[in-house]
Amino acid sequence: MDRPLLKITDLKKYFPVKGGLFGRPVGWVRAVDGVSFEIFRGEAFGLVGESGSGKTTLGQTVLRMHGRTSGQVMFDGLDIHSLPPKEFHKTHTRMQYIFQDPYSSLNPRIRIGDAIAEPLLAHRLATRADVGEQVENILAQCGMAARFMDRYPHEFSGGQRQRIVIARAIALNPEFIVADEPVSSLDVSIQAQIINLFSDLQEERKLTYLFISHDLGIVEHLCSRIAIMYLGSVVELATRSELFLNPIHPYTKALLSAVPIPDPERKRSRIVLNGDIPSPENPPLGCRFHTRCPYAKDICREKVPEFRKVKDHHQVACHLF
Repeated sequence: MDRPLLKITDLKKYFPVKGGLFGRPVGWVRAVDGVSFEIFRGEAFGLVGESGSGKTTLGQTVLRMHGRTSGQVMFDGLDIHSLPPKEFHKTHTRMQYIFQDPYSSLNPRIRIGDAIAEPLLAHRLATRADVGEQVENILAQCGMAARFMDRYPHEFSGGQRQRIVIARAIALNPEFIVADEPVSSLDVSIQAQIINLFSDLQEERKLTYLFISHDLGIVEHLCSRIAIMYLGSVVELATRSELFLNPIHPYTKALLSAVPIPDPERKRSRIVLNGDIPSPENPPLGCRFHTRCPYAKDICREKVPEFRKVKDHHQVACHLF
């Protein structure tokens, strides 16, 4: 972790809202609005927030699945969004994406062995003669037997499908993986198995993760640093221990209050936020969280808080600090 593998600087992604007879833009959905952070080699970096906070859009914009509106995404010194198509095609093998729903990301008509072999053959990392052996090794590393190669996605459980999707993602031996809520649809016992698989693969393959989730309890087990995202912006960023021991932003405190405590003797006061997350098409002025913050003051309604350093490895955007 000596230098960042990924550096995001003031990244913005707006989607047009079209209307009228000619379908011209009449507004903009500010899904990602000025996000900056770094992810170091070998690090598992957590990105946490409610649905609608812009986490998935950020992850997909990082991998150029969406074009940026402005800002910069640097991957190992390369500006991802400025690369010509051929150069990006070469770089893209080093970056992979794991979708939230494993079933919808697998072709129901293709056997899983073929689904994993396809990128290996397309990028000429295997031949027809040896691709089967490579697929077997990749599946074994993800806890799947070779006999499953000839089966179709519908023949597997949710946890098994997630293992297949992970196997496909690591087939090209990438350096960086964006995992978009990969355990949110699984049972708790299966979630633990998949999190352990992510941890094992990180150690064995020296992987770097951007792990997207709405559950701080899950990212606590995997990630060394965590960013809290609200309505398109990062409101707090800290190391795992610092965030859980000394949360500063009221939104972070509310999220942490919802994390179950395994010790029945301990109790945690639940902070319930009123209302829903505002529309990113028309975000509130000032601090975007002030409409739901129980501690909001006049300055919170008028001025956008600066994202500033609290101490080493801890930053927050809040007027109350």
